[in-house]
Amino acid sequence: MTTAEQITLWADKLRDISALGSHYAENIYEKQRYVEIQKLAMAMFAFATAKPLVQIEPLLAPIFSHATPFTVGDAAVIDDAGRILLIQRADNQQWAMPGGAFEVGETPAEGAVREALEETGVVCQAVALVGVFDSRFCGTTSAHQMYQFTFLCKPTGETVAASHAHEVVQTHWFSEDELPPNIDKGHITRIPIAFQVWRGESQAFFDR
Repeated sequence: MTTAEQITLWADKLRDISALGSHYAENIYEKQRYVEIQKLAMAMFAFATAKPLVQIEPLLAPIFSHATPFTVGDAAVIDDAGRILLIQRADNQQWAMPGGAFEVGETPAEGAVREALEETGVVCQAVALVGVFDSRFCGTTSAHQMYQFTFLCKPTGETVAASHAHEVVQTHWFSEDELPPNIDKGHITRIPIAFQVWRGESQAFFDR
């Protein structure tokens, strides 16, 4: 872990403490103390990421007021021929499984299926849990800790127009032995586990 990564981890813990503390504070004095912790966490993030504080401050409501790690999900869509559906992301040009943040009111599996549909237009069904991964340990580059649910999904054969195509440069089906070289760091370790679950060689992964 680099110095910057360690600082962001500490800041993320302070973010969580301040968000929970502010929510349960019983008086204005306690709440003000948690606000100060929140400001400290923001300053630490700015320092560790070499960004001016003014760029971090707009994240106050959606990020720094959020308690607990963020939950996101990915769909390991593998067809009967043993090919996995990957997207080339528009933000970093790297290949990854389709996925994103969950929405309130949906289950993790529903969220993964929805993200696959939005980004690729491929209709699929979640058939098994590949695993629950901690962003800190699976290579994901993130300033905030995330719990990443990965689901094995089976394509139904139906496709629609991708509603979030602007987030994707291209989509392609890859066999396990012909994966692209520039895979997103957070997906390099998870894709092989998805194939293991698809072949029935492994049960769902968790922090063991």
